[in-house]
Amino acid sequence: MSTKVKAQRSADTEAPAAPTTTAVAEKPARAYLIEKLDEATGEVAKVSRFRYLPGHPRQVRFDAKAGQFNIGGTVPLGNSLSFIPLAWRIFQDDILNMGRKLWAELFYADEKGAICAVLFHGYSVENLYRLIEPLFYDDLTLADVTVKVQAEKKETTKDGKKAVYYIAQFSYEAADAAEVAARRDYARDLPIWRAETYTGAADMRIQHGYTVPAEGDDPHSIETDAPAALPAA
Repeated sequence: MSTKVKAQRSADTEAPAAPTTTAVAEKPARAYLIEKLDEATGEVAKVSRFRYLPGHPRQVRFDAKAGQFNIGGTVPLGNSLSFIPLAWRIFQDDILNMGRKLWAELFYADEKGAICAVLFHGYSVENLYRLIEPLFYDDLTLADVTVKVQAEKKETTKDGKKAVYYIAQFSYEAADAAEVAARRDYARDLPIWRAETYTGAADMRIQHGYTVPAEGDDPHSIETDAPAALPAA
């Protein structure tokens, strides 16, 4: 937007206005956008590297009985995950008909660019805190590193019988700066949340990049404005 500058009046004479130019501030380029050729028109368009239906990320589950991760309970992912978080929260709430528990919910982009959400509770949340603490004192957050989650086998004895279960152990390593920037910009531009786990009654402990629709909006709406509507690559 340009701004017209009026000529200043002098006490003696009125001088003609000097030509002025007001610079238009350009929005910084979003790191998650890439150029893609539209083969039908021959035009190059800006598209998102990531694919996300607001409020409905891909559901990645941690099966604590088997020590395995999966997509939606059906597609196996193995016993570990590695990702750069773009949003997360640690909160206490009654969700998924499991009673009130302490949960950790992390959002990330998988290798295909799909935005995913994964939940942890119990001892796994305590282990995540143990990762967050040293990062905090190094002036970093989970969003600055590649987090690796590994299922670790545990045994317990109850009524004379042994039982096996798994908890999530967390570690991290340096992440590529460009990948970190892409996820940072994406979380700033879009509401990163999961409708199924949002109640409005959570006792929030920690959150970063987690955003639900503004008051007055339908919290379960899947519609969104640009840039969320940008096509994915």
